[in-house]
Amino acid sequence: MNVYCMAVQARASHILVKTEEEATRILKRINDGEDFAAVAKRFSSCPSRKNGGDLGWFGKGQMVPEFEKVAFENDAGKVIGPVKTQFGFHVIKVTGRK
Repeated sequence: MNVYCMAVQARASHILVKTEEEATRILKRINDGEDFAAVAKRFSSCPSRKNGGDLGWFGKGQMVPEFEKVAFENDAGKVIGPVKTQFGFHVIKVTGRK
């Protein structure tokens, strides 16, 4: 079997903000029922906001370690945050794994 076929990939969406407090407020909005993509379009500072925060599929080693850990260690549908990286604070929604 081809080793490349066995590589695990994750898919995630995120909302990137400058402060932990902003990320905590955003996480509360989502936990209270607001649509993740709509919140991402409104509040995220990442260019992915125009896609509702969707980053598409990625393999291990393609994201910063803190982000990758969340994406590969949580089940699809789970929303995690705040997650601090060199870019700021993220609220991350794991959307798939294959």
